[in-house]
Amino acid sequence: MARGSYMAGLFGRSPISPLQEHMYCVYKSIQNLSILFEGVVEIDQEKISTAADALIKGEHQADLLKKALRHNLPKGLFMPIDRRDLLDVLLMQDQIANQGKSIARLITGRKMTLPAEMQVLFLKFVDKTIATVRRALDVINELDDLLESGFRGREVEHVEDMITELGAIETEVDRTQNKLKGILYELEDDLRPTDVMFTYRLIDWVGRVADDAEKVGSRLQLMLAR
Repeated sequence: MARGSYMAGLFGRSPISPLQEHMYCVYKSIQNLSILFEGVVEIDQEKISTAADALIKGEHQADLLKKALRHNLPKGLFMPIDRRDLLDVLLMQDQIANQGKSIARLITGRKMTLPAEMQVLFLKFVDKTIATVRRALDVINELDDLLESGFRGREVEHVEDMITELGAIETEVDRTQNKLKGILYELEDDLRPTDVMFTYRLIDWVGRVADDAEKVGSRLQLMLAR
């Protein structure tokens, strides 16, 4: 299907649908972090290059969907979700994809490796980070049912439980992030200062993906509280 007809079909439905399409695009892109860091651990340049390209391409696709949603969303739209709220959620989702691209470029641009002492925990760190994005997607996919329920009743409780779970996973990511920084601190004297600096940055940037995913849930929770 041509992009034009695809976009036309997308916006023939509720504006919730393109928001969900965008979040799914973001999640598909972020999944490539797992392959990217497997490549880093295995020192497999082909795997690194393939995953990095997928993250950059995924960010571009998400950006196209973001721009299309902004362009096609009527200013006078009447719906239970405020237009500003919807655009805020869209921006938070887009930041996740942007962060994935930044991580890919940092790794490929610096030809980064990870100390052996960090590798197993780092892969778990990445998997948990991806899990936060998956849970944020699950929450966004509940918007249809929330609208049908008028933001009342059991559906609201169900979504609030999902948002709580998302926050719990993000807390696990934070704890693992701190453990990795502790390991790196102990290794600093054995590593080049520039490698130390960029590895700290890499840890923070991966953690930021989970932070941004949790913000999507927090923004929806704020909408539910109104």
